[in-house]
Amino acid sequence: MKGCIAFVLSVAALSRWAFAAGTKELSVTTIKQDPYAMTKGSGGELEGYCIDLISELGEMLGFTYKIQLVKDNRYGGMDSKGNWNGMIGEVIRGEADLAVAPLTLTAIREQYVDMTTPFMQTGISFILHKDLVSDDSPFSLLAPFSTEMWVGILVSFLVTGLCMFLVGRISPTEWTEPDTEEHQFTLLHSYWYITGALTLQGAGPHPKAVSGKLVSAIWWLFAILLLACYLANFNSALHSNNNHGSIETFEDLVSQDDIEYGTVDGGSTTLFFKNSKSAVYRRIYQHMERKKTYVASMEDGVRRAQEGNFAFIGEAVSLDLAVARYCKLIRSQQVIAMRAYSIAARQGSPLVRNLTMAILQLSESGELTYLQNKWWASSCAGDKDARTTEILQPHDLRGLFLLLGLGLVAGLLLALLELLSKARNRAKEQKKSCCSVLTSELNQRFGNGGEVAEQDAANKSKA
Repeated sequence: MKGCIAFVLSVAALSRWAFAAGTKELSVTTIKQDPYAMTKGSGGELEGYCIDLISELGEMLGFTYKIQLVKDNRYGGMDSKGNWNGMIGEVIRGEADLAVAPLTLTAIREQYVDMTTPFMQTGISFILHKDLVSDDSPFSLLAPFSTEMWVGILVSFLVTGLCMFLVGRISPTEWTEPDTEEHQFTLLHSYWYITGALTLQGAGPHPKAVSGKLVSAIWWLFAILLLACYLANFNSALHSNNNHGSIETFEDLVSQDDIEYGTVDGGSTTLFFKNSKSAVYRRIYQHMERKKTYVASMEDGVRRAQEGNFAFIGEAVSLDLAVARYCKLIRSQQVIAMRAYSIAARQGSPLVRNLTMAILQLSESGELTYLQNKWWASSCAGDKDARTTEILQPHDLRGLFLLLGLGLVAGLLLALLELLSKARNRAKEQKKSCCSVLTSELNQRFGNGGEVAEQDAANKSKA
């Protein structure tokens, strides 16, 4: 077994040596396109996905190379006279041995050059501003407020109900005689009362003491302003969704008139829609022709998509790069007209088979995926969804929460002052110390005395 492995390795090494020995320094043509080939610093050195790719291939196959930029800044197309321009033309004329760039593998190109197995798969898709994509979540009713906001509201509800219960127990106006009277503001009734306020419906009995009325008024104010903010945000989101609908596919683009859409003028994407036999894609081309919604370059298309109310149609891989860099954009999940990028060489070149084998090895080892993740790295990892700017956060209503907190504290202090005033008057009548009378009152209201009184009152009512 070990002998077989050694034999295979020796054959692979021999093949690599033979390839390198029979190959001069290769001339590689490429084109500047972010992130495939870009100028690094002020020295004019190139970097990018394709630069890393040819470096990996050269290391695997043992050849040297020099990189040059295509002279006419074109990928390669045939003119009316049958002459090729761009990188394909340079390879055909022998001005370059290889063209390493995002070259689409097409039937017409395969007739004049040899192309390797694809190193990247792509297709046609579109990007648009995130605000133009509706949220069809079943929990969309919760969308106007953030999760932190809902937690803050729940905590406020629990604290306010507990405060209402304490005020009802402490205030002598609400519970004059704990020994004989039944306490009306139980914990359950307190929460029922503030729940009624949230739905703008009163639930009796209502507070009689000034402290209870203060807590009630603060909660009502909090509830009304909170409902106003919720309804305003919900109406805004609903209005936006009704205007734009759910735009996820090319069929959705065609079936609406609010959002314009277009692609790069004269590009391969335009030709696809022009020559397509699909009714939907033909309508897209007719719309772009009629409205003249073409853009001069991909950069212009991305800029218009960022400005809003425009869907830019282009290569899915290039659109993914725009989404990774501009966090307000989102790409449709639909990808049509699948195509692939390959390396081009002259017809009959012995380089193609070896390059194909090397590309397959890079794909199987995950190196191609690593390179794509490296150059398509998103800068939006720590960035929140653009639509969160419309979602209310706790800090947006911190003044309202602060007002509620101060009102609850003021209500509790006022209830204690009411009880203290009663204790002082009773201390004078009974000629006892104010502290002892106050302690006795608190024991009656929160100790066994209050519970026994409530139980007696309940038994009398049943009888």
